[in-house]
Amino acid sequence: MKDLISRSTRGQFRQLMTDISSYRRVADAFQDEGFAPNPDCTWDDSSVRRTTTQQYLESVDWTDPAHVGRACRAFERLLAEWAPDTADLQRFHHSLRRDGCTVDSTTGRITPPTDPTPLRTLRSLAALTDPSAIQEQLDRIQRAIIDDPALAIGSAKELIESTAKVVLTERGRPVNDKDDLPALARAAQQALGLHPSTSSPGPDGSDAVRKILGAVTTIATGLGELRNRGYGTGHGAAGPRVGLHPRHAHLAVNAAVTWCQLLLDTLTDPDAPWHKTP
Repeated sequence: MKDLISRSTRGQFRQLMTDISSYRRVADAFQDEGFAPNPDCTWDDSSVRRTTTQQYLESVDWTDPAHVGRACRAFERLLAEWAPDTADLQRFHHSLRRDGCTVDSTTGRITPPTDPTPLRTLRSLAALTDPSAIQEQLDRIQRAIIDDPALAIGSAKELIESTAKVVLTERGRPVNDKDDLPALARAAQQALGLHPSTSSPGPDGSDAVRKILGAVTTIATGLGELRNRGYGTGHGAAGPRVGLHPRHAHLAVNAAVTWCQLLLDTLTDPDAPWHKTP
């Protein structure tokens, strides 16, 4: 499993401990959270404070959410005296956010991620003949979602494009590179019997599911419009993207992932109705 808090972020925390008043404060904070120093730590430094910090950092299982939660409480305690506008502290908080943590800059409260990434895992990728195009967009979104919301929005649009093309290819349907995003999305949904106009047996053809599918269908259209209006990369902006924040990127990305999850799960479901239609 991937570390919930990266090695580089932990290194920044270790560096911050250079200015702690006593190495005993480091020991107390971690010991009070149930950690003991790693006796096999071979990391050495001229600073006793940094060395002590590393010994405790090495005692944390960074893949275990419970361990990480306790470590974050130690972080909060040790950084409580730092002014919120301290440059080094801001860089550390920024790095935590890149790892998927939530940080309240005013109170210093750190909420660790429950998953290594802010994206839900698209488990159906493993069943595809070639998932590389979709994975490329997911990786780009992961890097951009905190620092570059415009890139995340543009990549969310491209994620839908890539997924639609993969679905059409897997179904043996033609891919028209001149189609716009709504046309591609519609063709992919129709290929899987997921368009509201498609008649399918069972719950897929029910009025309730049709209503949900109608809402899902608008996701691709909405993302395309958001990007085309200059809030996403892919078209040159006429000016600064005023008012664009990470929350808009999260909205776009989560919507795109919901659409992709539905299509890929349906594509790889052996009992999906599309298997029974030509």
